[in-house]
Amino acid sequence: MKQPATVVLDIGKTHVKLCALDASDRVLAVRTKDNASVTSPAGYAALDTDGIEAWLWDSLASLAVEFHVDRIVTSTHGAAFAAIDANGLVLPIVDYEFDDYADQREAYAEAVGDLRETLSPHLPMGLNAARPWYWLSRECPSEFARATTLLPYPQYWAWRLSGVAASEASSLGCHTHLWAPVARGWSRLARAEGWDRRFAPLRSAWEVLGPVRPELAKRLGLPADGFIHAGVHDSNACLARHLKRSPAMTLVTSGTWTVVMACGGSVDRLDLSADMLANVSVAQDLVPTARFMGGRDHAALCAGADPDAADLACLPALAEAGIQAVASADGGGPRIVRHQEDITAQAVQRLTPAQRATLAAQYCATMTAERVLALSGPSPVVVEGPLARNAAYLALLAQSLPGHRCQVGDAAIDGTVLGALALTRWND
Repeated sequence: MKQPATVVLDIGKTHVKLCALDASDRVLAVRTKDNASVTSPAGYAALDTDGIEAWLWDSLASLAVEFHVDRIVTSTHGAAFAAIDANGLVLPIVDYEFDDYADQREAYAEAVGDLRETLSPHLPMGLNAARPWYWLSRECPSEFARATTLLPYPQYWAWRLSGVAASEASSLGCHTHLWAPVARGWSRLARAEGWDRRFAPLRSAWEVLGPVRPELAKRLGLPADGFIHAGVHDSNACLARHLKRSPAMTLVTSGTWTVVMACGGSVDRLDLSADMLANVSVAQDLVPTARFMGGRDHAALCAGADPDAADLACLPALAEAGIQAVASADGGGPRIVRHQEDITAQAVQRLTPAQRATLAAQYCATMTAERVLALSGPSPVVVEGPLARNAAYLALLAQSLPGHRCQVGDAAIDGTVLGALALTRWND
């Protein structure tokens, strides 16, 4: 008799993870894969859905040898949507870091209209997911017109597994310009383009769409009674498991992006010009949000140093030398400066690993605290993801937020995985 297991598929921008867990939230097995974009036949950067799928089928087959996989739920990064017909994708999914929209920016902004409808600013690259769709529908009109169904990225994978097409609020509402979160309906742009009529029906993230497709279950050795849940946007997966017990708190999720979500905060205080926006929870509630690319910024500042090398004892000497890490004015990532003047790459490498790791922790703590305060995020501040395992970051964050209680959500297991797992038990 195989041990029952729930499997979480977590597709991040940098890594993909398949995690099998038991009824006590104990991790039974993990499969991982690096994630990188590919070049589509049309020449744009696209998500590597083929590579992920081949890895996923192999990984699920290997897990099925050991465990009775009774449920599968997917979380993915945002700013990604799929256009499909009965046979699959009609076009590769655009990578949100692709940026070739200059000729359409004015027309796109006019089509979006008043940003207070979507509560999302105009973000760079393709981080407003409607932007690449607007571009695709004009650059590849015949292919785009073939799409019978439009899906958020988590639900694309749920469809590949179950054959049932669905949409879900947390993915529709994460700075897409497709969703009007106050009205809980489609945006002006989605209606004008006719996309609202092609989206799959709205389902809750925790809903069961159906069993694994019979032919897929047979091929991979998965049980016929294994069920597929609708799935969720990854930051909102982290948030979901806190919603029932802590309606007022500030969640900091870390990964490629560090996302600050002020649950119970007011969207009236959002400054859309300062990279703030409203996310939509799995319960369709508005969540004031701000973010920065913390994972990449942290790695860039460490410059090869082990993050665990951070040591607060380095700070007095760095301060005396006038060395600090600051955000670039153009949003291009952090800079290390001495007395406000950039220092060279050679000078950065002359800093010790402990100094570089400490500057990285200090920078991320400062950036996080600024966003908590700007959102008027309530206490406690709960940190999850890699930064929850960084003692220097946690200490510096607490120093920067003396009026808040700062705590670790769960440093042992990724909060996205635990949040997605919680959705499979939402109605228990």
